[in-house]
Amino acid sequence: MIARQDEPGGREPDGRPDASMSLLADLFAGKHLDPGYAAAAARRAASGGTAPRPRRLRGAGVLLVLALAGALAAVAGVEAHRGEPVAAERRSELVDQIHARTAETDALQHRLDRLRADTERRRAAALARSAEGRRVRRAVAAAGAAAAATPVAGEGLVVALDDAPAAPGRAADTGRVYDQDLQVLVNGLWAAGARAIGVNGQRLTPTTAIRAAGEAIMVDYRPLDGPYEVTALGDAGRLRAAFAGSPADRRLAALRDRFGIRYGTRRSGALRLPAAGAFRPRYAVPRDGGGR
Repeated sequence: MIARQDEPGGREPDGRPDASMSLLADLFAGKHLDPGYAAAAARRAASGGTAPRPRRLRGAGVLLVLALAGALAAVAGVEAHRGEPVAAERRSELVDQIHARTAETDALQHRLDRLRADTERRRAAALARSAEGRRVRRAVAAAGAAAAATPVAGEGLVVALDDAPAAPGRAADTGRVYDQDLQVLVNGLWAAGARAIGVNGQRLTPTTAIRAAGEAIMVDYRPLDGPYEVTALGDAGRLRAAFAGSPADRRLAALRDRFGIRYGTRRSGALRLPAAGAFRPRYAVPRDGGGR
């Protein structure tokens, strides 16, 4: 049972506003300390109030850890500095190998183009000898155009796209042309009615992939460097009218206005695109002879 202050068993109020805090005052005064705390307080008073030795040991341990961390960082920096020339040399070797393999691929592609043109001339001459052959030739020409397997020439639209020029205070990544930008542009030109498209002379096929590998943009697994020139063959007037104001045109114009990416279009009456590289069908396979 809790006694009230005005009862005989209670305490008489002394009128102080902090009378109810007498227990806290006693604790701070050390009157009700646990015997263990009291003994510790007595030892601290007998030693003159100096900090115990374990604290000094902890402080020395922290200094030792900091010194070891600094030494490890210094050693790591020295090793990284020593490895920079080796890394630069290996990087240079890789770049040289890439250029060499690209040159070999270009030479093989030129040879393939010459052989393909010679084959096309011989095939056309053989098919022109009969009416059935001429009909087959027209069908093959239509299929070849749809698969980008034959060269094309004519009028069309040329779209130029390039990174923004360097400017103080502008991050380099904000003014770069990315693979998504080229994808949007190419899809916009297809939607505008282009019958053939190429990027930097690289003919696009129905299965062409435009993607990024590191900082390079690859078209059909071939790295391309900027500036990027996208050629779209078709009726130049209709292409420009259909492409202007399209979602692709608005996106690229916004990138130009906001980040300084260079973007422009022009008409041309004499454009030419080579045939695309040969590719294997992914699902269709030839049947064995004699099949139904």
